[in-house]
Amino acid sequence: MKPILRFDVLSLFPKTLEGFVGESIIARAIDNCLVEINSLDLRRWAEGKHRETDDRPFGGGAGMVMKAEPIFSAVEEISNESTTVIYMAPDGQKLDTPLCKELALEEHILVISGHYEGVDQRVRDQIITKEVSVGDYVLTNGTLGASVLIDAVSRHVPGVLGDEDSLRDESFEDQLLAYPQYTRPAVFRGMKVPDVLLSGNHSQISKWREAKRLEKTKRLRPDLLKN
Repeated sequence: MKPILRFDVLSLFPKTLEGFVGESIIARAIDNCLVEINSLDLRRWAEGKHRETDDRPFGGGAGMVMKAEPIFSAVEEISNESTTVIYMAPDGQKLDTPLCKELALEEHILVISGHYEGVDQRVRDQIITKEVSVGDYVLTNGTLGASVLIDAVSRHVPGVLGDEDSLRDESFEDQLLAYPQYTRPAVFRGMKVPDVLLSGNHSQISKWREAKRLEKTKRLRPDLLKN
């Protein structure tokens, strides 16, 4: 059975993904053939005795730059007409809910994990469909960012979450943050669950939750309301 969405991740540290894909919701999604995740060692496409994938930057400077040749070779071998090639980069497009929903409609996503000082610019100029950032910070291992992207996108693939309604009211849907959640016991160390949640009045509960979403967003992320 062909999965709904296939991820291939090109990395210098492919074992980084192993624990992530073997646990929880993502593991079940793989078992149910909803998503497929392959972690690929970029060195497979490197040439020479030492399979070198990086070199010193032209013009000097600190660190090493990932070479163009193995990346081009890997992408040309793995990709097809339906492939979206994503480069994880701190200066890329911000990963947010609308982008996750967009990417969840794809059939095949090939993720290039940046390492060291990043990739040769010719890779970014010629073979990348989208450059994506998971935040305004720099990671030592781009595969960590790839893991975040895979998790965030997979949640929007039909069937991955047990209850699709859980997507509806979560943070960043409709530019609002999520409402507070409570469970048993109703009273803990003198702290009571709001009476409305115990009332059984679903109309009032919905109104309370929507009001709390708006209140929380105004307090913590007023920038979302401007959008």
